[in-house]
Amino acid sequence: MRVVMHICTYVCFQVVNHDVGGEVVGGMLDVARRFFELPQQERERYMSPDVRAPVRYGTSFNQVNDAVLCWRDFLKLACMPLSTVVQSWPTSPADLRDVASSYAEASQRVFTEIMEATLEALGVSGSSGGVMEDLAVGTQMMTVNCYPECPQPELTLGMPPHSDYGFLTLVLQDEVAGLQVMHAGDWLTVEPLPGSFVVNVGDHLEILSNGRYRSVLHRVRVNSRRLRVSVASFHSVAPDRVVSPAPELVDERHPRRYMDTDLTTFVAYLTSTAGNHKSFLHSRRLY
Repeated sequence: MRVVMHICTYVCFQVVNHDVGGEVVGGMLDVARRFFELPQQERERYMSPDVRAPVRYGTSFNQVNDAVLCWRDFLKLACMPLSTVVQSWPTSPADLRDVASSYAEASQRVFTEIMEATLEALGVSGSSGGVMEDLAVGTQMMTVNCYPECPQPELTLGMPPHSDYGFLTLVLQDEVAGLQVMHAGDWLTVEPLPGSFVVNVGDHLEILSNGRYRSVLHRVRVNSRRLRVSVASFHSVAPDRVVSPAPELVDERHPRRYMDTDLTTFVAYLTSTAGNHKSFLHSRRLY
């Protein structure tokens, strides 16, 4: 595999030539649309207020704590260990499990290659602290998003400004623009490239890099004309594994900037607050 990265802003990039076939990415977007076309009663079988649930259908961003709901429906699917969790995934549409599991495996492969290159660029050994070993048995969560047509898009958002908790997030977009990233005080739209992955740096990579790489503040806009579908694949370590600044990146000139953290701490934070912007990461900063 030879991954080619197209930089779309200074804070995220799009990946092409990733060797994930068009039938895999196209199939994932297609089955996602068909899931959200199911009757509401069928989708609500998977509704849960528990953010820890391995399969969860819901709306908004953090519906338990959001004061104002966002214009979004989602289906979250835990993906590791795939052979075990897939049995809890929805059975409708009939091909969802096969299509989504193929996509999950493909996105995990792309993540692994990008993460290895990222550690090399940072000068951090992949075996230092067992980073790649931890990620190989870590967490992968897919969130399948549907942003319906909105009669008054100027009054709401599909998702509010936030950063992602993990190391890297791979986002598959359909042809409808909506994802925006913050750069130099402005919101810039990430124009979809067919078949590409948008890669966002997450909070855990900012912590590991001791601030060398910054997690991406992003949001989703909606429109009044077309429904939009996306699939976000979040990658990090297991819930009980601690993320710390890499020892190679901490010295007198670059003192440690973040407390240790783990996924369990993040989930506890998310259940107690809206968790948008970069509030969780800021809660882990030492200065």
